[in-house]
Amino acid sequence: MRVGLCSVTLRALSASDVLKTMTAARLQCVEWGGDLHVPAGDLATARRVRRDSANAGVAICSYGSYYRLASSPRADGQAALDSAAELGAARVRVWAGSIPSAAATDKERADVAADLAHLAAQAAAGGLAVALEYHGGTLTDEASSALRLLREVAAPNVSLYWQPPLDLPDEPAVADALAILPHASAVHVFSWFPGQSRRELSFRQEMWRPVIAAATAAGVRDALLEFIPGDDPVFLPREAETLRDWIRRAREDLA
Repeated sequence: MRVGLCSVTLRALSASDVLKTMTAARLQCVEWGGDLHVPAGDLATARRVRRDSANAGVAICSYGSYYRLASSPRADGQAALDSAAELGAARVRVWAGSIPSAAATDKERADVAADLAHLAAQAAAGGLAVALEYHGGTLTDEASSALRLLREVAAPNVSLYWQPPLDLPDEPAVADALAILPHASAVHVFSWFPGQSRRELSFRQEMWRPVIAAATAAGVRDALLEFIPGDDPVFLPREAETLRDWIRRAREDLA
C-alpha cells in the first residue's frame, strides 16, 4: 500500500509547492484535486502537473473530481475524465449524488446508478477506473448503501474509497471500514474527532491501526493523507511517518 496525499490537504500551496512538500515527507503518490490544482477540463494544466509530478518522482494515483452523479451536468463528468486521462491518473474520484442514502427514493437511487454506469463505461473506454467518495449526504454515506450501489452497477472498473464517517466512534468506524475495504481502492486518512476538529493521526490510533491492518490485508492500493492539523505543512512529515509505521506493522503481522 502506497502512502500518498490528497492535494486538497494543501489548498493554499501551488501544485509545485505541493510536490516539494510531498518530496520532503517521502510520499509516493498524489490525488490531484479538481477544485484548484487541476481544474476539470484545463488540459494544459493537467499536462504541466503530470510532467512536474513525474520529475518529482511522485505517481499520480487518482484525480479528485467534484462530479456528483445524477446532479452535475454530464459534460462535467467528461471534463473530469479528460483531465484524469491527461494527468495519467489510474482513476477518477466522483461523488454518489447529493442525497443521503436514508432519504433517497428508488428513482433517485436509480438515477445515480444509471449515471455511474454511463460514466464507468466512458472511463473504461479510456483505460480509467472510477472510485466513489465515501461521504455524508450521498449514497455512499454508510456501508450497506455503498455496497448496494456497487451491486446495482456491477462495473469491474468501479471501486470505493473509505474514510471515517463524521463523529463515528472507533469501534463502529472499524466495523464500517471492514465492510468496505474488500471493495476499496484507496483510503482517505485523517483524524477528525469530535466533529471536524482536526487532530494528529495518533489521536485516533485505536481506530486507524486496525483499519490500516485490514486495508493492507485486503490489498487496498493507496493510503492518502488528508486534512492535517491546521492545514499546516509542518505536520506532514510526522503524519506520513506515523502512517508508514502502521503499514509496516500491518505487513509484519501478515508475514
